[in-house]
Amino acid sequence: MSKVGMLLLACLSATAAAVEPAANVVTLPQPTPAHWIWVNDFVFPHMVSGKAMLVDGDAGRFVGELNTGFGALRVVPSLDGRVIYSPETYFSRGTRGERTDVISLYDPAHLSFISEIQIPPKRSSNLPMMANAQLTDDGRFLLLYNFNPGQSITVVDTQAKKFVGEIESSGCALVYPTGNRSFFSICADGALLNTVIDDTGKVKSSDRTDEPLFDVEKDPVTEKAVRVGDTWYFVSFSGGLYPVKAEKGALKLQPTWSLLSAEEKAAKWRPGGLQQLAVHSGTNRLYSIMHQGDLYTHKDPGREVWVYDLAKRARIQKISMQHDSGSIQVSRDAHPLLFSIFIESNVLDIYDATSGKFLRSVTDIGTTPTVLVNP
Repeated sequence: MSKVGMLLLACLSATAAAVEPAANVVTLPQPTPAHWIWVNDFVFPHMVSGKAMLVDGDAGRFVGELNTGFGALRVVPSLDGRVIYSPETYFSRGTRGERTDVISLYDPAHLSFISEIQIPPKRSSNLPMMANAQLTDDGRFLLLYNFNPGQSITVVDTQAKKFVGEIESSGCALVYPTGNRSFFSICADGALLNTVIDDTGKVKSSDRTDEPLFDVEKDPVTEKAVRVGDTWYFVSFSGGLYPVKAEKGALKLQPTWSLLSAEEKAAKWRPGGLQQLAVHSGTNRLYSIMHQGDLYTHKDPGREVWVYDLAKRARIQKISMQHDSGSIQVSRDAHPLLFSIFIESNVLDIYDATSGKFLRSVTDIGTTPTVLVNP
């Protein structure tokens, strides 16, 4: 190389060094009130690289993201806010080869990797839903639904940070916690499988309800239930609300009622969406995405969210949405926000959950955003 060439190379290197930013590690502040939201992304066009994106609802800005592996479902924040659990799948050759399933642990303050817990390579990779992975009420055990095609529940001890066992749930799917050591799953005939575990994560008792609680032929319910206290609320394709209460170790169906009037049913209004329900426990309000369509359009998005007083069993509000809504979530504080997004869009809309007033949108959030999770 000529002296001129060497001088030019030296100048270019010096210039690059001057403009290359130094590594900058920052600590995220604690959101107060809790108006941040995790937007989980299955990334359908390239499922090998799932993501979870953190958004500040007040500032209307993207905060950071986690890479969550193949067929990502959702992150599960710990109850004390100190750890983020992420069920993840990896293949030794990227898109093929030996499969490894893990629970990755991340630091919420820096979104950095802490450690991982290896679990059996069989977690279900269905369309993302909240009931695929749930913590027990005290946060001690993380429960994950498996389907390969045998059905079971993986139990991870978050205190010991290890896989402790697998619970058979043949014919029954998903996880709905009902206490520190109990949960139920939905069975194919509309019955529920009630499971109690001990302090080691092993099965203490497991029994099905005597009769189906849902009529899967006449009015099937979706799996997209939400919980207030000791009661889980399921919604049917036709808009029927089915409250299931955990009472003295037993599961009991409470009086059912419809979210729709006769006139609204005639006009083909019905709930729909990927994450079609949300609740705010403090005000005992239920939020439901609504659209007009035929019976089997329960996955369709809507342009309205209807709000109900659960105590009065009555609708109290309608919120017009800026864009199609397929997933909704409500923050848990005294001045809650309503978040809305659709899998075919990457615009997160934010509303005042009390007044229904549209506040702002955050654009370019992911590729195929799915479920919304409170930190």
